[in-house]
Amino acid sequence: MALGRRGALPDRGAASRPLRGRFTPPLMLWLSIAVVVVFLDQWSKGLAVSQLQYGAPVRILPVLNFTLQFNSGAAFSILSDLGDTGRWLLSALSILISVGLLVWMFSLPSGEWLLGFALAFILGGALGNLWDRLQLGHVVDFISVHYADRFFPTFNLADSAITLGVILMLADTLIQARQGSRA
Repeated sequence: MALGRRGALPDRGAASRPLRGRFTPPLMLWLSIAVVVVFLDQWSKGLAVSQLQYGAPVRILPVLNFTLQFNSGAAFSILSDLGDTGRWLLSALSILISVGLLVWMFSLPSGEWLLGFALAFILGGALGNLWDRLQLGHVVDFISVHYADRFFPTFNLADSAITLGVILMLADTLIQARQGSRA
């Protein structure tokens, strides 16, 4: 086989090196953010489990309590009545979504910063809650926001990261639409 320029082998294209060269600085940053989200989520849940009594609110601010709750369902306890079937169904769905998010991240051009951050937060949140489902059979929630006698469903840092990711994704969509209408 003839050597190419400067003694290197000829480039056979991306197919011959499936991952090498694809870990660009933005991708590494996005993956790092997802890992940090999982770490902070699991750390905060561990702290909540060790420091809080189940169902007993601890007032933090007039509109914020820490109240340990276990959610065997999805958001707003959807599918919680399915028991183990719901656990495995939601786990499988989380895995599929996480794989899809990873594929999307790997295919993003390096200039898509806002969307990359959005995907990183969503991925980190999905993996944080998936970890709970697989390890515990339920998701640990402890953040309780309320006003007067009206309470928002209890949530955790993973849920917050997913929400932030969705907001960033919507912002990216609006920015892209606005730039497209100007072109």
